[in-house]
Amino acid sequence: MTVLLSRRRGYGSLIVGLVLGCAGSMPARAQGEAGAPVRIAVIEAMSGPFANTGEAIMRNLRFAVERINARGGVKLADGAHKLELVPFDSKNQIDEALLLLRGAADQSIRVVMQGNSSAVAAGLIEGVNRHNQRNPAQRMVFLNYSAVDPALTNEKCSPWHFRFDANSDMRMAALTEVMRRDREVRRVYLINQDYSFGQEVARSARAMLAGKRPDVDIVADEFHAIGKVKDFSPYAAKILSSGADTVITGNWGNDLTLLVKAAREAGFKGSFYTFYGNALGAPAALGEAGVGKVRAVAEWHYNAGEPGMDQAYDAYRRMFPRPADDYLNARMLHMTDMLAAALERAGKVDAAAIARQLSGMRWTTEGADLWMRPDDHQAIKPLYVFTMQKLGVGTVRRDVEGSGYGFETTLKVSSADLTLPTRCKMAKLPE
Repeated sequence: MTVLLSRRRGYGSLIVGLVLGCAGSMPARAQGEAGAPVRIAVIEAMSGPFANTGEAIMRNLRFAVERINARGGVKLADGAHKLELVPFDSKNQIDEALLLLRGAADQSIRVVMQGNSSAVAAGLIEGVNRHNQRNPAQRMVFLNYSAVDPALTNEKCSPWHFRFDANSDMRMAALTEVMRRDREVRRVYLINQDYSFGQEVARSARAMLAGKRPDVDIVADEFHAIGKVKDFSPYAAKILSSGADTVITGNWGNDLTLLVKAAREAGFKGSFYTFYGNALGAPAALGEAGVGKVRAVAEWHYNAGEPGMDQAYDAYRRMFPRPADDYLNARMLHMTDMLAAALERAGKVDAAAIARQLSGMRWTTEGADLWMRPDDHQAIKPLYVFTMQKLGVGTVRRDVEGSGYGFETTLKVSSADLTLPTRCKMAKLPE
């Protein structure tokens, strides 16, 4: 397998240039051609303020793809095919992502993956819909691993789009279940990135706290520009002066790391309820101040005690041993494994055939208990809420990024409790 990937920031644009340049000078082998790899376009920010998240995504996907290729790839009607990742640098910009989507289509790529930024994901959903309508012989399917704005599987739902992450309402439902039990939560400060996802996090936090903890006082509901703030100390000062005992944030990437670091340096002693506070520098930035105070939510964490994922994690760390590369998401493995299963059941690289197989699929390997709900193509699965703790304390056998801090399970919320209503009116797939 050839995976075009550089760990050095700034190389993303070079990669895209090389990929598109090769496409223009040398026809790509057709995806259905015997022995040709099944190419997967990954449209993600590989440079700029969120380059670290793009690099982490590529490591996860490399690992997931190489597991499948190690067993011989996917078996289609004409024989075995390896999977091949083709990364494109969107710079976290919608217009750039749409140009890259067209470039992927020009290379006859039928599977597209993206996740970091719900705004970009919304643009890609519309782009894939238009492309598929205009080019019925070259349709594409879009697999979303982390863009969690609920609208993507509600008002913007598409038969070509599948979300493998829990949406922000599901994540907030899990977090607020812990807050319902945590009587130390009295005064809450909401701070989020100012775009569709951050706004949805704030909205769902207000609504769910009103239902589960009407006694809680929301002292601020603040938004900041995404990827633009270099110094969060003014925000930290406001959090401190507000008298808040709890911060709720959906921030990710550097926007989260810089926020928690500024809060620690300002002397904030309260709790952080986060979507992504379990990696990419956040635990090390908090240090001792985060012990027992920082919570995050996901479908799995390193100390969840799921044997299948423990084995997968150990294999991932053998492939990526550097502490800075320590960021494995179970959903990346589930998504890639389900894609492989859908390809094999379809017997060909055809977007409509893949989509038919994914819609309604249930996946239960390696601790996963996932259902791709056909009504809206939203993955329905349990979620863990977990709390930061020192390595060696309680069930914390593994730390994060060599920081000396890991996470222990606070609450596992069942799929039944996270099966929220959908407003999707799903269009039918073409025959």
